[in-house]
Amino acid sequence: MNHDLDRLQPYPFEKLSALKAGVTPPGGMEHIALYIGEPRHPTPAVVTEALVGNLKGLSSYPATKGEPALRQAVAQWLTRRFRLPAGCVDPDRHVLPVNGTREALFAFAQAVVDRSGDPLVVMPNPFYQIYEGAALLAGARPHFVPCTEATGWLPDLDAVPPDVWRRCQLAYVCSPGNPTGAVLALGALQRLIRLADEHDFVIASDECYSEIYHDEANPPPGLLEAAAAMGRTGFERCVAFHSLSKRSNAPGLRSGFVAGDPRVLERFLLYRTYHGCAMSPPVQAASAGAWGDEAHVVANRAAYREKSDAVLDILGGCLNVTRPTASFYLWPETPAPDTDFAQGLYARQNVTVLPGSFLSRAVDGINPGAGHVRIALVAPLDECVTAAHRIRDYVESL
Repeated sequence: MNHDLDRLQPYPFEKLSALKAGVTPPGGMEHIALYIGEPRHPTPAVVTEALVGNLKGLSSYPATKGEPALRQAVAQWLTRRFRLPAGCVDPDRHVLPVNGTREALFAFAQAVVDRSGDPLVVMPNPFYQIYEGAALLAGARPHFVPCTEATGWLPDLDAVPPDVWRRCQLAYVCSPGNPTGAVLALGALQRLIRLADEHDFVIASDECYSEIYHDEANPPPGLLEAAAAMGRTGFERCVAFHSLSKRSNAPGLRSGFVAGDPRVLERFLLYRTYHGCAMSPPVQAASAGAWGDEAHVVANRAAYREKSDAVLDILGGCLNVTRPTASFYLWPETPAPDTDFAQGLYARQNVTVLPGSFLSRAVDGINPGAGHVRIALVAPLDECVTAAHRIRDYVESL
């Protein structure tokens, strides 16, 4: 067996199950799950109708590179959304469909990392655990960059030692961030691009929450947008990851794309051809329809905004919590250790949230996620409101 499998830590939800084991919540309260970022808004008709209408495609083997119509839809969306120069995104060179960003973020490290020497993969802390697992199974070591309240929950790039950048082969960033919702400004993304130029590493920008933001006039910037603003329309060393799971409430569709540096994508395509992970034709047709429609995305943001407003109004003055710039998460500070808080909230109010310490690693004895919990506002509005009242009751009882 691959000995690198022994280096993997339990997944956060596995830790959460262990934390809740043996705890019996009140029988008269229905359980409310706010711990997992699984959208529960209806999947839009533009997706479901295209999926059903293209089932005949199941009779053909799909190409790993995807159909031209899907790549073209993605290229057009990228150009509109990130205000890229017309024609700079070539659907044949700059875009590759993938079966959701989780699969692609993991596989990307396997294709990019050179195992010779002692490679490092830089990533934020707290973080999406796929980054760590991808690095370990690619034969690299993760280097965690703490994201704390003092840094606005963003990675302090200047705090990374020069020798780390010299050994870095791949840097993961997540903007808007999971679990904090913090957004990297255009200038910070451009700073990272300059570091990649100087030290010759690839940037993997996880932007799967980019379409869930609160200010309609200020969408979060993206890595390709930052590169284009520098005049780098070849997107050298830059690869962005996007998904329909959050944007279009279609987590079960398993559809996303990677876009950017054609030299990197050419090698990634070679890896994926052997990996055997082509997207089915009906899913490609549904995906093309989703990327071509913005009306359902605007409505989706409005629904999350309504839930965020309602929950923050209830929790105000009760917990130290603020509205993040983007995403559907809240990241409140807890009045007790985060694991105790999550366990007690489940035991007394039958509400499940995720301890922040499960989403981060201790570095120099400090776990930047400790003392916080991640609350995912994915349940219907009435459930979110009920959960917020229960959380407030629990806090006030402490």
